[in-house]
Amino acid sequence: MNRARTLMVQGTASSVGKSVFVTALCRILRQRGTRVAPFKSQNMSLNAAVTDDGKEISRAQAVQAEAAGVRPTADMNPILLKPEAEGKVQVIVLGKVIGRMSVAEYDAYKPELRPVVASCLERLRHAYDVVVIEGAGSPAEINLREREIVNMHVAAIAEAPVILVGDIDRGGVFASLVGTLDLLAPHERARVRALVVNRFRGAVASLDSALQFLTQRTGVPILGVIPHISTLGLADEDSVALDEPRRHRRATTGEIDIAVVKTPWISNYDDVSPFEQEPGVVVRFTDEATEIPGADLLILPGSKSTVADLGWLRETGIAAIVTERAVAGRPVLGICGGCQMLGITIEDVHGVESTPGITLGLGLLPLTTRFATEKTTAPVRVAALTHWFRDSSGPLTIDGYEIHAGQTDLHDPGSAAFEILERNKQSVKDRDGAVRDAVMGTLIHGLFENEAPRRALLQHLRQRRGLMPLVSRPMRVIHEDNYDRLAAVVRANIDIRLLSDLIGLTDP
Repeated sequence: MNRARTLMVQGTASSVGKSVFVTALCRILRQRGTRVAPFKSQNMSLNAAVTDDGKEISRAQAVQAEAAGVRPTADMNPILLKPEAEGKVQVIVLGKVIGRMSVAEYDAYKPELRPVVASCLERLRHAYDVVVIEGAGSPAEINLREREIVNMHVAAIAEAPVILVGDIDRGGVFASLVGTLDLLAPHERARVRALVVNRFRGAVASLDSALQFLTQRTGVPILGVIPHISTLGLADEDSVALDEPRRHRRATTGEIDIAVVKTPWISNYDDVSPFEQEPGVVVRFTDEATEIPGADLLILPGSKSTVADLGWLRETGIAAIVTERAVAGRPVLGICGGCQMLGITIEDVHGVESTPGITLGLGLLPLTTRFATEKTTAPVRVAALTHWFRDSSGPLTIDGYEIHAGQTDLHDPGSAAFEILERNKQSVKDRDGAVRDAVMGTLIHGLFENEAPRRALLQHLRQRRGLMPLVSRPMRVIHEDNYDRLAAVVRANIDIRLLSDLIGLTDP
């Protein structure tokens, strides 16, 4: 059986646009009829997704798989690292947690993961025509070279040509590209076959002399100059993206204002991304108590360190604002860790996320949480039990997924937010979350990827303001449009023939 051809995208630093560029390449290759899969051996991210078989991977690789038109699998992201408080990191291998480690402990453990990386890559190469591989950070981190398992080590075992991406928007892109190449070992540098200048604002002609110098200085051709693309509508890999100005815009008259609390250990905040695609809705992230009053909806998102983030809510005064909103009947929604914070107590006797002990929650919902060493990751189907999610046909049935440690128990069955009908495609009958007046909590992620509950909640918020309803588009259609738009921009600004040559494909 033929093995897939490979191509790898590395960067001069973190957050230079590698993930988005890989997403674009996956879409471009899919559009030409190529069976393509993404791969990133190790990803550090607090935005996660759950595969069809209940494995946890980075949201970035799930997005890339969607752009490629394939279902995501754990092979596409065999190692996921989720930073926690106290300098620890949760290590997830092949979709399941294997433990918490310090940075030093994980660094010593990494060589044992090289066979895992190799086997996952090999399986993908036997299932697809092309595998587009993403690196992490920079390949020129001298202190990490000996034990690295995500950049040039992967390029070598994949026999992959490398495209090196630099971000001109942050400044110093030419020094970054040249410096990265200069710091690579000769055999590593030989793998770099093309350069990309990303996020350029302006006329490309103004870069002509600089690009010519870059090619002469390095001997590596320029694949393209990618313009800065605003509001891509793609799920973010990490919380750096929350600092973008668009995430802090205040709503105007007639717009629904959704405030999301940006806690220090915020995770899976992509739960609210679908609202960002809606007309007449402003989603803003804030860590200031003074910016919350006036919001139509306040969301407490997921957290990788729930107890630590709950303490931060109290220190900043945001906890008091949440309670005031509840008393005033103004909507508050907690998702996963945010839901647990709204409950009565959080017990972590095993030290799963924090120092062992019991912490008082905000006491707004009749829930108690007990963390356990085993983690639940599963696709689910739920039935809504709350007026928050009703339309003209009645209660809604919704697809989502669970990613949480331990058990959250409901002490008032009549106040449940959802009934879980299926977990991992097996019939169940469990209750999830709780609703009391204007406060709701749930452990289910991905709710608002579903059009009906998203529309129902926005209708509920608009009715409270006396606003007319707006029409929502299916999120699947929005995603497809976003991928096509991204692919069109990238295709128009790169040398497609060079790209085809790098992969070893014949131009269509």
